[in-house]
Amino acid sequence: MTDSPTATTPDAAEPPDLEDPLLAAARQADADDELAGLRERFELPDDIVYLDGNSLGPLPKAVLPAVTDLVRRQWGQDLITSWNVHDWWGLPRRVGDQLAGLIGAAPGQVVCGDSTSVQLFQAMVAACRLRPGRSMLLTDGANFPSDQYLADSVGRLLGLQVIRLHPSELAAFLAEHGAQVAAVSFSLVDYRTGELFDAAELTRTAHACGAVMVWDLCHAIGALPVALDEVQADLAVGCSYKYLNGGPGSPAFIYIAHRHQRQVELPLTGWNGHREPFGLNSSYVPAESIEQARIGTPTLLSMVALQAALSAFDGVSIARLRAKSLALTQQVIDFADQRLARFGVEVVTPRQPGLRGSQVSLRMPEAYSVCQALIERGVIGDFRAPDLLRLGFPPMYLSFTEVHRGMQVLAEILADGSYREPRFARRAAVT
Repeated sequence: MTDSPTATTPDAAEPPDLEDPLLAAARQADADDELAGLRERFELPDDIVYLDGNSLGPLPKAVLPAVTDLVRRQWGQDLITSWNVHDWWGLPRRVGDQLAGLIGAAPGQVVCGDSTSVQLFQAMVAACRLRPGRSMLLTDGANFPSDQYLADSVGRLLGLQVIRLHPSELAAFLAEHGAQVAAVSFSLVDYRTGELFDAAELTRTAHACGAVMVWDLCHAIGALPVALDEVQADLAVGCSYKYLNGGPGSPAFIYIAHRHQRQVELPLTGWNGHREPFGLNSSYVPAESIEQARIGTPTLLSMVALQAALSAFDGVSIARLRAKSLALTQQVIDFADQRLARFGVEVVTPRQPGLRGSQVSLRMPEAYSVCQALIERGVIGDFRAPDLLRLGFPPMYLSFTEVHRGMQVLAEILADGSYREPRFARRAAVT
């Protein structure tokens, strides 16, 4: 259904807007959007264009009542009996199975808990231990810093050489050194550029030389289809506060394929992962299931918030989310090409739809100052050093029209030069 303004409609007084073909296309896309109603599942300020859900998702409406019940009734009234009465103990596994459905994994292969850094350390050590006698651990030199720091730590711990290379270089490197590689650890989506890598092909390439594949799914889960079982992934980790909207500091997860669960040796052997945790034995015997990946007492408040947040995905097709995500990112790329290039703005996110995640990164001079000026005008994105304005497009709650509005504000800031005001250059603790 297309807009047909008349003298009685509010839009009739705004002919300049109606003549804008990009705005008209955005309005038509909203009219055709079958997912538009999902926005009602979130608390979002009307005066904010939120383009940072790839860093911290907004608050799902289901979270507050769930956390309130946990605090007032379960903790407040039932006290410690809630570990049994409300099955607090089983929550990491239950939430893990919810997450498994979003990453193409059968139940019993995912457990929720701890931070992404902890789970990535677990996964990389376990992967390398599955291939004793091999001397190399590979990681992407453009990975998020924690991925690289932890790879170095694992290398020191296990006496392995850590090699940094881009995923596109994997096949050539393994053709020469494959017999020496214990594990490969890549992110499915590059956190800076939004480039999406081919999980199936890279996993096959690693397996062809006998290496174990570890995937970091932080910038993928909840925004695009992931098929860990189908691609024969070995281990994977991810966070829950970006596209899953689990809240600041919400717990991470680890995936261990069924075929590895009896052989895998995890480095952090906390009492929750014991085969008989309440046997209180003095020596560790791992559970014969994904439960072995539990470490210490779960963070119940955060985990219950995440469990409630995941209900926003109920009845939602990941394929449809992906289709809208690609349409939103294409809208932004087209806008940048047509209206921002004259300001020296470069789109660094891949233009081919199958090669990008759910973000668009724009390289520009003084990107930090531009980002701060945007935030002041109600458009929230983020900055990644040295010169990237990174914008996320979670399809569950963003409309095409508001994305157009956000991009129009960016164009205005670049045109009027207001971002050059000295106050916008002062670095905050979090950029």
